[in-house]
Amino acid sequence: MSTRPGYFPAKIEGRLGVRRISDGNFTAPLGVPTLDGLGIDGGGAHTEWEHGLISSIDARTRLMRGLLETLQ
Repeated sequence: MSTRPGYFPAKIEGRLGVRRISDGNFTAPLGVPTLDGLGIDGGGAHTEWEHGLISSIDARTRLMRGLLETLQ
């Protein structure tokens, strides 16, 4: 179980897991279509050692482009 900031324990599909804190945790249970977790890979959310992995930028850029193109 993680004790890092930005995480809290949650029961998911009958087992204890860890969920990130996100506004999606409020909208999704209400049935509102919610996209979440679209940022680049990294770690240390909201800490002094928060970082993003440059190697994940290209893949996330292509993902976001594809999602935005579906709105047109």
